[in-house]
Amino acid sequence: MFEHTGLEHGGRLARAARTYGIALEDWLDLSTGVSPYAWPVPAIPAQAWQRLPDDEDGLIEIARDYYGNGFLLPVAGSQAAIQALPTLRAPCEVGVLAPGYAEHAHAWRKHSHRVTLAAANLLFAEVERFDVVVLMHPNNPTGERFAPDDLLALQAALAARGGWLVVDEAFIDATPDQSLCTHVGNEGLIVLRSVGKFFGMAGARAGFAFAPPPLLRALHEQLGPWTLSGPTRYALKQALSDDLWQAGAGDRLHRESQRLARVLTRRGLPPTSGTAFFQWCCDARAEVLHRQLAQRGILTRLFDTPASLRFGLPGDDEAFERLERALGETV
Repeated sequence: MFEHTGLEHGGRLARAARTYGIALEDWLDLSTGVSPYAWPVPAIPAQAWQRLPDDEDGLIEIARDYYGNGFLLPVAGSQAAIQALPTLRAPCEVGVLAPGYAEHAHAWRKHSHRVTLAAANLLFAEVERFDVVVLMHPNNPTGERFAPDDLLALQAALAARGGWLVVDEAFIDATPDQSLCTHVGNEGLIVLRSVGKFFGMAGARAGFAFAPPPLLRALHEQLGPWTLSGPTRYALKQALSDDLWQAGAGDRLHRESQRLARVLTRRGLPPTSGTAFFQWCCDARAEVLHRQLAQRGILTRLFDTPASLRFGLPGDDEAFERLERALGETV
């Protein structure tokens, strides 16, 4: 039987259940940054399952209104674009923000690009070293943010030499004013957006790539037709149109993330930083704490460099109380 042996990600609950001998239904999974306050997906019409996906079903227009830009391509999660973009350039020098989402560096290396992992200050200060710079904004797991004007200056410096700035905005929906989506069309600017985090629809594997039209066409050709299933397209049209739900969800994410920060601080594990979707704690005890919490059926995301834990949002009062109780027994 095939078993994926690639990079580590959050959400590997079945493996944790086997490792610790705790039934799946007894876990509190805080290992992902996916919102636990998911958009309520309606029943899917039968025709969405029976017909081939239709590129002219209105999704593009609805997404354009939500994101503020029509230079977009629906993709099977931003991961699809992350894997495809390196195929669209000859081997070159690529600077990738670190620590950060490891799939970016992995994808560029896989296609023979020379990858440098670096902190943001180096990527900005030594931009002339690179043909492509990849940033996560806000960063995962550090929560690091960048001023849009600084990002646009970086993009302009790269574009002047035919380079790209790739900005992964998977965690930006709760702070949409910080997005670069409205600037896409600028030469060399590529923005990736995910539906999974904010809408709590990670299983849909849906997102959007934003880029100037020639690059979008090349990406579309690389990915081929039907990048999203009919049922996914139907659900996305409803979710991206639901302005009232979106406003409430953003407020709730910020409120609950601050609540999580207070719980962690109260229990001796003050966050180093965070976003509306998670809190990140650098701590030399991270591996031990990860294991002790897992023994109590609470799964966190462990990072080795630096030693740290990422906590997703617990989701309800009972889950918050369970986490605080477990931290009281371990920290």
